[in-house]
Amino acid sequence: MERIADGSVAKKADWPWQASLQVDGIHFCGATLISEVWLLTAAHCFESYKNPKRWTASFGTTLSPPLMRQEVQSVVIHEDYASHKHDDDIAVVKLSTPVIFSDEVHRVCLPDATFEALPKSKVFVTGWGALKANGPFPNTLREVEVEIISNDICNQVHVYGGAVSSGMICAGFLKGKLDACEGDSGGPLVIARDGNIWYLIGIVSWGMDCGKENKPGVYTKVTHYRDWIKSKTGI
Repeated sequence: MERIADGSVAKKADWPWQASLQVDGIHFCGATLISEVWLLTAAHCFESYKNPKRWTASFGTTLSPPLMRQEVQSVVIHEDYASHKHDDDIAVVKLSTPVIFSDEVHRVCLPDATFEALPKSKVFVTGWGALKANGPFPNTLREVEVEIISNDICNQVHVYGGAVSSGMICAGFLKGKLDACEGDSGGPLVIARDGNIWYLIGIVSWGMDCGKENKPGVYTKVTHYRDWIKSKTGI
């Protein structure tokens, strides 16, 4: 389980695309609803538990009780993902039955492959992850506003020293504090555009510790994998 530290409690229906991926009914990772049947998440969530029958997805701002729970039909992990590296940390999850959209549960928009979130753009990450490194998971969804950090800055020697590839995006603050944390993995990094339409631009992937100075969160860059997502889901 990987990487909201120092965030705030999310209001009901603010992030209706957020899902909790659970193993045997226990929260394990975040995920994002991109259609009635498909969730987008991180490949590394499935390293320990590969059998889709053990997984369920829950929706709503609280883990217990959830607003809705769905069974998982299948999991498709990126063909090039390998656990010893962070590249291609992306997977899609197909639900057994379609979700009926409402104010509280509906999909997020996916950006075109050409979309670029500029450095310093304000973005939000959400999840039920730990509030600090090795801390407990909260029952209520949390949110934190962070900003995009350029890959050039993120690859500086004192930050991640070249480990951030073109398929990744950094967000947070070099001074630390606000960040994703353990249990947020696979969850959404979103940006508001065109008025108030929210687009998914990142998937919580990796980082060093939580909210640590010069160690911002690193996210799988959704636009980089736009064709892969379409090839697996038709979306």
